[in-house]
Amino acid sequence: MTIRQRCRNETYAERVIVPGESGRKTAKTRVAAFFDLDKTVIAKSSTLAFSRPFFQEGLINRRAVLKSAYAQFMFMLAGADADQTERMREHLTSLCTGWDVEQVRAIVDETLHDIVNPLVYAEAAELIADHKTEGHDVIVVSASGAEIVQPIAEMVGATRSVGTRMVAAEGRYTGEVDFYCYGENKVVAARELAEAGGYDLADCYAYSDSITDLPLLEAVGHPTAVNPDRSLRKVAAQRGWPVLTFSDPVSLRSRIPSPSGTAVAAAAVGLGVVAAAGVAFYGIRRHQRRAKGQEEQSD
Repeated sequence: MTIRQRCRNETYAERVIVPGESGRKTAKTRVAAFFDLDKTVIAKSSTLAFSRPFFQEGLINRRAVLKSAYAQFMFMLAGADADQTERMREHLTSLCTGWDVEQVRAIVDETLHDIVNPLVYAEAAELIADHKTEGHDVIVVSASGAEIVQPIAEMVGATRSVGTRMVAAEGRYTGEVDFYCYGENKVVAARELAEAGGYDLADCYAYSDSITDLPLLEAVGHPTAVNPDRSLRKVAAQRGWPVLTFSDPVSLRSRIPSPSGTAVAAAAVGLGVVAAAGVAFYGIRRHQRRAKGQEEQSD
């Protein structure tokens, strides 16, 4: 039994096409399956995973690497809530300002497969393959930079991808964000894709681990929680949504081709989130500990 078969239930029965009076069936709309990336398709934060090669090439310092490692640990424990993700975005705008696009492209070209290859969940790869076998388009949507999301999506066989878009001018990053692919904006992207691709969202699927993706899950007819955080698990239980646990990262090296020049060239802008996310998580936890200490002293 495939993962798709296991997560189906009576709440999400497939639509039946009823023949018209002439005996011909009505036209069937195309179907898309929307996948979050971090902790849904891969086992870690896609942005934090690149902290080491960026340090080795001098884009970030040792302090930022340590903070990113700490942030990765906290991400694995609890994920990122709305406040934390917003802080990541704010740090991103200042951190990567002035970074050379060509240098970042070269780093991604050399390290993408080594970093991401061991992180892909076997269960996610199987689920993606199941959807493609049924003729569904597979779309990865992530708050990570579009330039990180695209090559990873190609690696796992997705049809297309959407991620946060940053601005570059004269070969360097300006630090500005053109489109933040997070929360309600994921629904904006899904609706645009549905209009362009002929999807009926009522027939589409969505998979995510985070309560911050609740708007996307609510927008489709077939939502599924994957490795859900506490809040999303509660919502899934209340609404009878399927819940899947992915726990087996698998190497795709023997099954995936080298990324195209276009894909690698694209994998530049959003990588600035790496250290930015680390700084954000670290600062939040430090602030929480300080506030707790002050409360204890006042008691």
